[in-house]
Amino acid sequence: MGSGPRAGLGEIEMPHLSMGSSIMPGKTNPIIAEAVCQVAAKVIGNDATITIAGQHGNFEINVMMPVVAYTLLESIQLLASAATVFADRCINGITATTAGPEAVERGLMMATALSPRIGYDAAAIARHARETGSTIREVAREHTDLSEGTLTHLLDARLLAGP
Repeated sequence: MGSGPRAGLGEIEMPHLSMGSSIMPGKTNPIIAEAVCQVAAKVIGNDATITIAGQHGNFEINVMMPVVAYTLLESIQLLASAATVFADRCINGITATTAGPEAVERGLMMATALSPRIGYDAAAIARHARETGSTIREVAREHTDLSEGTLTHLLDARLLAGP
């Protein structure tokens, strides 16, 4: 989803661990996330191996037990290593950009937060904001008697997203 640097959502920036591609210079390739997907594919394959090996148990003995043990331990080691590298080299380096909060501020759904105070007129505010390209905050300033402080409180996305 961090599809920038100047396109897509651009709501996060990932650590730059490799050069961008030749067709998209400046792009950050998500190589650690891609490696985790490869580990997941290998572990899924290991699961299939364990499933098939488990089918060969007869009379409470299973000659495939060594491959089950080896494959299970390999999967555990791969997942543990992938999780550690993913946390250290990717997750810990992700930073949020202003694109997310800006998208929320531009979103028409913010009119819903005004409904308890101004009633059905919130729908008209949303329609006007859509038609003019304005934000809900800008239209509410013009068409309601809500103070700036009240608007700031009512349109606080963190409060809206909380319990």
